[in-house]
Amino acid sequence: MPPAQRKGDGYQAWLVLLLSLNFGILFFDRQAANFMMPQIQPDLGLSNFQVGMIASGLSLSWAIAGLTVGPLSDRLGSRKPILLAATLMFCACSFLSGLAGGFVALLAARLLMGAAEGGVMPVSHAMIVAEVKPERRGLGMGVGQNLGSSLLGSTVAPLVLVPIAAVWGWRNGFYLAAVPGLITAGLIWLTLREPPRELAAEAHAVPVIGYRQAIAHRNVLLCAAIAVLLVSYLVVAWSFLPLFLVNLKGYSGTEMGGVMAVLGISSAISAFVLAGLSDRWGRKPVFLASCLVGAILPVGALLWTGSPLVMGAIFFVGWFFNGMFPLFMATVPAESVDPRLTASLAGFVGGVGEVLGGVVSPSLAGWLADLYGLAAPVWFLLALTLGAFACSLFLKESAPAVLARRARAA
Repeated sequence: MPPAQRKGDGYQAWLVLLLSLNFGILFFDRQAANFMMPQIQPDLGLSNFQVGMIASGLSLSWAIAGLTVGPLSDRLGSRKPILLAATLMFCACSFLSGLAGGFVALLAARLLMGAAEGGVMPVSHAMIVAEVKPERRGLGMGVGQNLGSSLLGSTVAPLVLVPIAAVWGWRNGFYLAAVPGLITAGLIWLTLREPPRELAAEAHAVPVIGYRQAIAHRNVLLCAAIAVLLVSYLVVAWSFLPLFLVNLKGYSGTEMGGVMAVLGISSAISAFVLAGLSDRWGRKPVFLASCLVGAILPVGALLWTGSPLVMGAIFFVGWFFNGMFPLFMATVPAESVDPRLTASLAGFVGGVGEVLGGVVSPSLAGWLADLYGLAAPVWFLLALTLGAFACSLFLKESAPAVLARRARAA
């Protein structure tokens, strides 16, 4: 049998864009509950703590799926079938969310959705690592994780779902969110191949090491710690910033939707900018600068009391740090250990981040909001991004181009 060949640039670009679109639709589904929560909360009689519990539950099942599906995919050498099954499952779970009649039913639907969605990104990253040239790895993984999720999950979702929830009811918003994933599932089935395993092996001329040894690597553990802090940041921001803007800042639902929509534009741009800069200048400098940028959003949100346009500008600048997520979720762990273990490492880092960050932090933030008001979760965001900056100080550089330059200089 002839050796596997990497397909051309056109296929590599299509792979990244389609996987990015699929993950964007997934995030549209995940974000639907957050952006429609001002309508869902009074309709179902939810407390702030229960709002946090719904976000925590999805993060818990997401984490369990990431921790199990990633290693399973690496062990079986199967990517495409797992991705297809997960895509169809999260579409069904969005429809179930619209049928919920109370807290328990909505929580159960979101738990099932997290279980369906958690394995999608680790498997997608593994496909990108196998098919995309190593010198474009950071950019490919950045676009794959951030572009679609930013444009659809953070920009289109509030602009579409908030008016739908206001006019036709939040249940119809969930039903709408269930449809697009069926289209991407068909495109994945028809146009993508199962990546040959030997293509990922080209990136590292070393023996495959065990899972426990891989996750014990210094950079992997640091990335997991950063994931705990910054996944907490994202989930708390998505869960409580809409309520903060409407109930504390006094913005209308439309104004809140517009402010939240700029997050997706910011993140989409940063998917190219930060990933590309990290390929050229290094992962660690980008991590440090991004964490400091992330502190701008909570500080600005707390201090600004005027126009939603200015608040939108503050959110745009502060959310730019989001472009670093694919780097600590998958790129740095894979480069530091072995790209053949991408799905396992991405599942571990993402799973730990979701369990310790996404599960605990929304409930904690909701409890703080019930005690001290809706400003408390925003102060929590500031503490999280400063903690991630401290962890980033101890990372070892892993960008191939930077390491090659250092080797030549030595």
